[in-house]
Amino acid sequence: MQIGHLVFGLAGLLALVSFMPPVAGRLHLPYSVLLAIVGFVLGLIIHVHGWAPLVMSDFLDSLQNFEVSSETFLFVFLPILLFETALSMNVRRLLDDIGPILMMAIVAVVVCTLAVGFSISAVSGYGLVVCLMLGAIVATTDPIAVVGVFREVGAPKRLTTLVEGESLFNDAASIALYSVLLTVMYGGGTLSTGKVFYSFVFSFIGGGLAGFLMGRLASGLFIWLRGWPTAEITLTVALAYLTFYISEHYLGVSGVVATVIAGLVVGSTGRTRMSPATFEQLSSSWSQFGFWANSLIFVFAAMLIPRMMADITWTQVLLVLLVFAVTLLARALMVFGVLPLLGLTRFGTKVSPAYRIVMWWGGLRGAVSLALALAVTEQHNVPYEARQFIAVATTGFVLMTLFINGVSLRKLIGRLGLNQLSPFERTLRNQAVVVALEDLREKTQEIAEYEHIGQDARDRVQSVFDATLASVDGGELAQLSLDQKVSMGLAVVAAREEELFFDTLKAQVVDWRTAESLLARAERLSDAVRAGGLQGFEAAIAADLRYSSNFRLALRLHYLFGFQEWLRRELAKRFTNLMCKRSVAQQLIRFAEKEIQPLLGPEATGIIIEAHKHRLVLLESALQAMSLQYPVFAQWLQEAYLGRMARALERLRYRDMLSQFLITGEMYSDLVKQIDLRWEHVQKHPALDIAMSASDLVGRIPLFGGLSPEALKSIGKLLKPRLAVPGQHIRMQIGRSRAMYIVASGAVTLDLPDGTTVELGTGEIFGEMALLAGAEFEAKATSLGYSRLLMLLEGDFDTLLDRDPVLREKVETVARQRLRALEVWQEFESGQRQHEPLPDLSRRASTDADAQGDTDASDKPGPDAPAPRDAL
Repeated sequence: MQIGHLVFGLAGLLALVSFMPPVAGRLHLPYSVLLAIVGFVLGLIIHVHGWAPLVMSDFLDSLQNFEVSSETFLFVFLPILLFETALSMNVRRLLDDIGPILMMAIVAVVVCTLAVGFSISAVSGYGLVVCLMLGAIVATTDPIAVVGVFREVGAPKRLTTLVEGESLFNDAASIALYSVLLTVMYGGGTLSTGKVFYSFVFSFIGGGLAGFLMGRLASGLFIWLRGWPTAEITLTVALAYLTFYISEHYLGVSGVVATVIAGLVVGSTGRTRMSPATFEQLSSSWSQFGFWANSLIFVFAAMLIPRMMADITWTQVLLVLLVFAVTLLARALMVFGVLPLLGLTRFGTKVSPAYRIVMWWGGLRGAVSLALALAVTEQHNVPYEARQFIAVATTGFVLMTLFINGVSLRKLIGRLGLNQLSPFERTLRNQAVVVALEDLREKTQEIAEYEHIGQDARDRVQSVFDATLASVDGGELAQLSLDQKVSMGLAVVAAREEELFFDTLKAQVVDWRTAESLLARAERLSDAVRAGGLQGFEAAIAADLRYSSNFRLALRLHYLFGFQEWLRRELAKRFTNLMCKRSVAQQLIRFAEKEIQPLLGPEATGIIIEAHKHRLVLLESALQAMSLQYPVFAQWLQEAYLGRMARALERLRYRDMLSQFLITGEMYSDLVKQIDLRWEHVQKHPALDIAMSASDLVGRIPLFGGLSPEALKSIGKLLKPRLAVPGQHIRMQIGRSRAMYIVASGAVTLDLPDGTTVELGTGEIFGEMALLAGAEFEAKATSLGYSRLLMLLEGDFDTLLDRDPVLREKVETVARQRLRALEVWQEFESGQRQHEPLPDLSRRASTDADAQGDTDASDKPGPDAPAPRDAL
């Protein structure tokens, strides 16, 4: 019966709070403030409810029996609230402002704690430790109150990120200080600055590391649960609680930071690791969880207010007013003093004055502060006077921030114009209204004719369109410069690109690893467009075609040690990425022609389209370079890509037939299984032949023509296969040893000291000059495409020539031709420089050592490999 009674009370409370959002909207009150009022009223009447009818009396009686402790707040509600807020945040936007966020979350908490502690201690009879603990409790801005108010008033995204990020992380700093001070108060020890600092750093950094590891572990487990949305969402709920409890109970670090970081990790990687259907359900599910937790924690905390304020005195009322004033002053010092100074360094970003005003006034406190104060009252070894003062001061302070700051925050944001669209956004909105209504006017007329609607009704509907169009200033667009229009259009197209990449993941055209890479590149492109407009876009697409750090590392290991498997995977990933980007770039051009041109006009749209066409040319060039070198591999990838598209279209077709009741649910499930079996082969990873088996390639090189099979086999053992990518500089010095190369396929350019460039093709050699004669001139070798090279080190070169006189004669013939060309060039140069002496060609000198380049891929993609021709 007791369990049923509690469930009845909880269900009744949920039914009550379900009506609070519309009531708060009609009263123009923040939702959190209305919850505090309802909870306060319930806290007053649950002790005197003998007058109530039977059902109401039982409901109030069940609420009175709820044992709401501080641990209930911290371990039941707080993980859900933190995880839900972190899950909805954009990690890239958070990292953009990580400097001011951490400064307000850490430094501001310490400053507020010290300011409240020393000021209250100076004017009251309470000890310094008690006052410092009060300062730590009231220093934390409540994520529940802050996030709720900002979402209701429609604050700008960046301002919301700044305040939400602060409210998420400053709980950790506050709880860390609170824990140390509680230990000092509980044990009667001495307050040590070093101990407080060490405890905070360990708790904060340790919590961040624990949250990151658990978030990454959960992201890996999502792959195993793909296709089971309920299981995937359940795992996120378990992750929030497990991360908080394990961090606090077993690791001794901040569970708040751990839960926040785990939520950020899942939010950034979940949409690619989870099944697409799950990620679409995840946000709505966690929004519901957050609403329950937000509502219940505020109501329960407010129900405690009458009990905690029962013994308040007028002296304590004055102290509460002093706490309120000191916290505002301390926060003003950080927001208006330290934050602008931080913006002048490379660790901070500039925050506008209007944003700083809202950040100062919007530091609301709520259930977290009340929970910490309640925890103090539960410590019976702490003196009663200290417990009673902290409970009263905290409760009074929280009420002041809610009913003064919270109620006035909406008006403040409106007065500063922060809930208004920017001039660019307003212009684009008005232009969108004009375009949409002109199109709808025609469609409405068509519907009226088809439905045989009377002319009077048509005229009244058309009058609505006319009045709306007349109220919109259609001349605003003309006031924008061409650069502004282009930047605006590029930002719209960049946002569309992110959505198209996510659509490819939902259609299972690419796997989660590829989608993760594509979405990260798309976000960087969007950031570049927002920061630099057209120039930022051009710089971003050039950077987008560069080889990734993983690719460069794989290439270096392959070049130095011959490791091939990692490089094979990176090449396959690059090929797939290029194909997806090419497909999306083509769709973006059509999107701009259809949607952007009516909004921004033909001139700006033309520039946007040309920029994307240039990007498409670069993508085509990069793809062609790989396709020419690996035609079988490229054909297989194209087949796999087309097969995945066909699979996605077939699945969509069956889904449409199900929605039209042409097939049953059982038939649809069976058809989906058949689809997966039919296209199972497109999920296999393609093989890329970069092994470049020397024994297979040596026989195809003209230099080794006519040699016996035994000689070819011995040569193959000495030659080391290497791959050079477009634009890569090829090393002539490997450690302390010089090297020569044979072009097995592809093309290499040699930049000679006279400023000319020589192209070497299949079967040609370079680098042998240093090994034969050591002629002192500089040359730089660069791969034109994906070139297969056979590398021969100096020691192996000497061994090879000593073993085979025929091969020595062929190599020396090529060398004599090049040396003769060098002599001709030097004779020409000596005539220009008063007959400078020729080098001693018989001396073995290390000349090609100066021609060494980076084994990493060049930052710029190279052109397609041209047809090889004779070097000299």
